[in-house]
Amino acid sequence: MIARAPGGRSAPPLRRPRYTKLVYAKIMRNVTFSADEELIDRARLRARVEKKTLNAVFREWLQRYAGNSTAAAEYEQLMRRLSHVKAAGPYTRDEMNAR
Repeated sequence: MIARAPGGRSAPPLRRPRYTKLVYAKIMRNVTFSADEELIDRARLRARVEKKTLNAVFREWLQRYAGNSTAAAEYEQLMRRLSHVKAAGPYTRDEMNAR
């Protein structure tokens, strides 16, 4: 069925948005910590230079500290992929610096 505007004309077609924003929500727990006031001020300045909030920097640090980083797993996977590479070494200093 075609929508009709008053006077019998057809209405302009509806436009679909070009972009869709998806919002994911996580339950966050508040943490209170204490530190030297000057240290916090310097940390805020550094975070601002990095265009981040101090909370975002803290969350990144906490994730690394808790071991949720995938860097170790990625390293192990790379080493497995390169296991076919065999080095003939050990090399002398002159051999390593030869160009």
